[in-house]
Amino acid sequence: MDRPIPIPWWRTPRAKALWLLGGVPPFLLGIGLVLHAAADGGLRVARADVTIATVRADLFHDYVPLHGTVEPKDMVYLDALAGGQVAELLVQAGDVVAQGQPLIVFRNEQLELNVLDNAGRLIESMTQVQAYLTQLEINRAGNQKALADIRYNIATLEHTARRYDPLLRDRAIAALTVEQVHDQLDHYRRLEDIQAATNRQQEALRLREVPGLQAAQSSLERSLAATQAQLHNLTVRAPVAGRITQLGLKIGENKVAGQRLAEIVPDTGFKVRAEVDEYYIGRVRLGQMGIVTLDGVDHPLRVSRVYPAVKNGSLSIDLAFVDAPPPDLSPGATVEGRLSLGSDSAAILLPAGAFLDASGGDYVFVLDGGGRRAERRQVKLGRRNQDQVVVVSGLRPGERVITSDYGRFGTVQRINLTE
Repeated sequence: MDRPIPIPWWRTPRAKALWLLGGVPPFLLGIGLVLHAAADGGLRVARADVTIATVRADLFHDYVPLHGTVEPKDMVYLDALAGGQVAELLVQAGDVVAQGQPLIVFRNEQLELNVLDNAGRLIESMTQVQAYLTQLEINRAGNQKALADIRYNIATLEHTARRYDPLLRDRAIAALTVEQVHDQLDHYRRLEDIQAATNRQQEALRLREVPGLQAAQSSLERSLAATQAQLHNLTVRAPVAGRITQLGLKIGENKVAGQRLAEIVPDTGFKVRAEVDEYYIGRVRLGQMGIVTLDGVDHPLRVSRVYPAVKNGSLSIDLAFVDAPPPDLSPGATVEGRLSLGSDSAAILLPAGAFLDASGGDYVFVLDGGGRRAERRQVKLGRRNQDQVVVVSGLRPGERVITSDYGRFGTVQRINLTE
């Protein structure tokens, strides 16, 4: 027969809970005491592993370093206007070309057939318009001639009537003859009114139609010129004088209209494209001056363009040479220099260092008088350049600061320096 086995009181759930509640606080207290002891004693760091700099009162040079490349001031891209198969290459990359010089010849039989067909249709339309214009002019001249003939006949008959009327009174001429003259005169006078009215209507119509016909003629002529120009576009010519920097075509290769064929650098000079840290985005402006050193010679530059987009933490700017650039300057050359953001000014300065990356300029480790211990101190830093940082508050001239990387220091408040 089975019977229950009694459990000792110290193994019951309630007893275990009491043990846990009684044991956790001492454990946490022990950890806290260890951490407190470590914080109070400080982190031990070898003096040789840190960089120490002295705070000084000096002139702050308000500039930013420049790292740039030399680029052509202007670049002309040459694209295919008609396209087709490359038949001839008349130049190569690196050649200097004159404006209008033939560079590439394409072959495009389908285009040639289309041009001939369209040109034939346009010429036929132009012939019809010209024939209509000619007919209008012929009609105008005919109407004027008809009116002139009528008026001539009227004048002749009036002269005859003036001679016949006296003779009729003297019965020296037959009355029938005089009556015929007056009948003809009346007839031509009526014709004059009709012809004059017809001429006015025809002239008004001609004046309305001629401008439209002339505009149509001009449009057809332009269309014909543009159509024929498509054949001229099969020969690609240099739009400007300069040096060809890219031309990667091969004989027999096919290119469609709009595809890039070559690049031409005109002889308009060079510029420097530089990258500036985005920290200075609000201080870089057009017209600011800079300097780059080439072959040991300083060359002044002026900011000519500031690009608004920030990429990879950098701001792109273009700088133009104030004076003539070196004659042996070539695209792609790397240049180093600096860009002036303002005038020099007196300030309390701290040498720039890697500590800025970890602290963000919010705190530093300041050495005591003996130089064996550094305490963490809140500071406020201002403008900076590649070598200097302006101290706004928190440090005095003569104090020494650790300026090397703070990444391994974590949240410690004190550092003990060891030999």
